[in-house]
Amino acid sequence: MRFAKVSEHEQFSPEKLRKTNIFESPQMFCDTYCLEPGQAQKVHAHEGATKFYYVLAGCPTVTIGEERRGLSPGEIAWSFAGEPHGVVNESTERVVLLVAMAPHPDH
Repeated sequence: MRFAKVSEHEQFSPEKLRKTNIFESPQMFCDTYCLEPGQAQKVHAHEGATKFYYVLAGCPTVTIGEERRGLSPGEIAWSFAGEPHGVVNESTERVVLLVAMAPHPDH
């Protein structure tokens, strides 16, 4: 199927950030990242791949390169190949992100 209701892919875990795949192809992947307060994805980089974080709910803090910024629903941040990036939920509410990366790092 090539259609999805993104909210049906929102899953949280009390232990750590929860990633749920919506779809993937040899070219890219698209996931939801769900973060409880205090959860984070450490800053890291992908050689040869561009990644974006689109905020669906909550107010995460996103790091792209040397810049760190709070985002609100409807805002997007992206990192280019090799650029450090990560996200943290420093708020008291849940965060839901739509995340995609291309090319797919595992193909």
